[in-house]
Amino acid sequence: MMLTPSRRVLLLLAIVFVVIQPAFDLGKASKFQIDLQLRGIGVAILFVLLALELADRITMKRDLEIAREIQEWLVPKHAPSVTGLDIAFATRPQNTVAGDYYDVFLRTVPVHDSGKKPLLVAVADVAGKSVPAALLMATFQASLHSLTATSVTLDEIVVGLDRYCCAHSLDGRRFTTAFLAEIDIETHEMQYVNAGHNAPILRRAAGSIERLSTGGPPFGIPAFSQNEERYPSGRVHLEAGDLLLIFTDGVIEAVNERDEEYGEARLLQCVQTTPSESASATMSRVMGEVNAFVGPARQFDDITSLVLRVTA
Repeated sequence: MMLTPSRRVLLLLAIVFVVIQPAFDLGKASKFQIDLQLRGIGVAILFVLLALELADRITMKRDLEIAREIQEWLVPKHAPSVTGLDIAFATRPQNTVAGDYYDVFLRTVPVHDSGKKPLLVAVADVAGKSVPAALLMATFQASLHSLTATSVTLDEIVVGLDRYCCAHSLDGRRFTTAFLAEIDIETHEMQYVNAGHNAPILRRAAGSIERLSTGGPPFGIPAFSQNEERYPSGRVHLEAGDLLLIFTDGVIEAVNERDEEYGEARLLQCVQTTPSESASATMSRVMGEVNAFVGPARQFDDITSLVLRVTA
């Protein structure tokens, strides 16, 4: 059914010529020759169809590689240098392109109620996989950067993103979970909103664990779009030695060959036992543990995580 109409006709003819015995009463010799010729034509048609489909797949693969390169341009390759903060991130698409999104950047315009240019941290996950999710991820990135280029607050950014996602979510079928935060680079005060995303893990320097869950439902669910106060923001003060891990559901839902999920319990244990080290080392530790647990099993979802460690 994925063939074009003309190729379906060719496939039907090939099947008729190869499989169905033509009934001609021309004598045994003539019937054998005709049968052999028709089978040859049928096989030739099948080879032509195969060549056409392979050419289409090669073109599609090339297009996907270009799409992946474009997608890589939309996310940072290196974290910004911010005094007192050490940041690292990693992502591994399930397919050539992904629906996960991460970003860390200093806003270029001061927020109007504070006059400061905070550090914005974002991790999002579009429902679905491959090309459809990747396209929506690109539009989410464009919307976020457009909104943050003005002096609006985080609360206003969240409302704007939700309105945009509702307009392009196919009646909620392509919703987006996200965690958005703004950090004052001087005081390390962090304001955040969790839009239906996995609650990030904040490990305090003393070893206690906090989950950052304040917020509302995922972006792009029209049934809730009329309530602009559905995304309350949370606030925490980050102190020296604190570790923040933001991740998508592909991390905890990674499965091994026995169909067991990695799960939050293992992730919490990994974070709890992580020594005082660089953010990149912690990121490698987390991704390494997930990889070791999954082993050779197939990856079923995009995996993305971001580590922020407060150094001073």
